Amino acid sequence: MINLAQNLIDALSLGSLYALVALGIGLLFSILRLINLAHGDFITVGAFALIVPSMEVTAQLAIGALNPVLLIPSIALIVVIVALMTDWAVFRPLRRAPQPSMMIASFAVSYIIQNGLIMIYGARPKNVNLWPALTGQLSIGPLRIATLQIVTIVVTLVLMAGLALFLKRTSYGIQMRAAAEDFRMARYLGVRGNLVIGMAFGISGALASAVSLLFLSQTGSLETGLGVPLALFGLVAVVIGGMGSLVGAVVGGFLVGFIVTLLQAYLPPDLRSFRDAFAFTFVIAILLWRPAGLIRAKAFDQRV
Repeated sequence: MINLAQNLIDALSLGSLYALVALGIGLLFSILRLINLAHGDFITVGAFALIVPSMEVTAQLAIGALNPVLLIPSIALIVVIVALMTDWAVFRPLRRAPQPSMMIASFAVSYIIQNGLIMIYGARPKNVNLWPALTGQLSIGPLRIATLQIVTIVVTLVLMAGLALFLKRTSYGIQMRAAAEDFRMARYLGVRGNLVIGMAFGISGALASAVSLLFLSQTGSLETGLGVPLALFGLVAVVIGGMGSLVGAVVGGFLVGFIVTLLQAYLPPDLRSFRDAFAFTFVIAILLWRPAGLIRAKAFDQRV
């Protein structure tokens, strides 16, 4: 029972990360119908912004040496600027382009960011010791919960609650929801399309910056492909949760986290190296059962 509780806490922590990634991807898709393959690279940019450009294996902290009160908004600002620049330079000129063209453009952005980071920082993985105080553990009876896991879960819940309040209680949030329901009609009614899409990119970048800080604190290893696996699982979470549904993206993120963690814990040792293959088998089973995802967005049905 103790092992099960420990595994469930691990799954909740990992699912929180996947949920944040899925929210960033799902928010853009709900408004722009863009599967942003560069979202994982936004996460990577947030992690690399912490360090001084160097070819050394052990990275020297730059922004990371700041007080967390200054560090967090600084990293968020950098990633948001990068996200807004990609919208302005790449996706805005392609507003009327077919969806496959926009997806290919996002792949090109991803490739450019990764190679740009290699040119600046080098290709060698780097060790980063960010927030070592969070590596401690909290004891609750026989349970041992990592402080970083608690922080990850709490930060995820706060960000999800903040985004929900923004979308429901503010005029800009209501405009974003209207654009997600029917973008063309929302523009006819006075919603400024470029502004709404820019806000979606900005929020997506802010979520990516939170993931970059939390994930780098867990791994301590920085490489140019850091965010790519997270974006892959985030995209899977969006698909099985329901394309166009933010609630579905969150549910899918937690579900993927639980599947991956429990497979790692309960698969026979000889099969654990094939954990992801088994996880994607579960994903296929879910899609065979619910091809449209767990929570289907009505607006998506209407617009297709």
